[in-house]
Amino acid sequence: HVQLVESGGGWVEPGGSLSLSCVASGTIFSIIAMEWYRQAPGKQRELVESFSSNGSGNYADSVKGRFTIARDNGKKTLYLQMNSLKPEDTAVYYCHAVMRTDYSANPRIYWGQGTQVTVSS
Repeated sequence: HVQLVESGGGWVEPGGSLSLSCVASGTIFSIIAMEWYRQAPGKQRELVESFSSNGSGNYADSVKGRFTIARDNGKKTLYLQMNSLKPEDTAVYYCHAVMRTDYSANPRIYWGQGTQVTVSS
C-alpha cells in the first residue's frame, strides 16, 4: 500500500521558521508530482506549492519569497522550508502526490494525514 507521511509541524512565533517533510513509501514506480496544500480553520484547502517531474516549483502568491520547495528523489521525500512565518500561515499542511505503482499503471492521487502548523505569539 502506498502512503504519504508528513512531519515537521509545530508551534512557532511570528517570524520563525519550520521545515516540513513528506515521505512517500510503499511500492512506487514513479512520482509524477508532489504538492503541499494547507487548510486553515474555517477556510478552503488551498495549494501552497507544487513540484513536478520537470523539476520546477510553483508557489502561491501568499508564500512566494518565504517558502522554498525541495525534493530528494532517492528518498522519495518532499520538503517545504517555511521562513518568516505569519499568523495567517496557521493551518494543517497536507502532502499530495500523483504516483504510479508500476510502469503500466495509471497515475493515482494520494493524500497524507496532515501536520499542524501554528504561528502565534
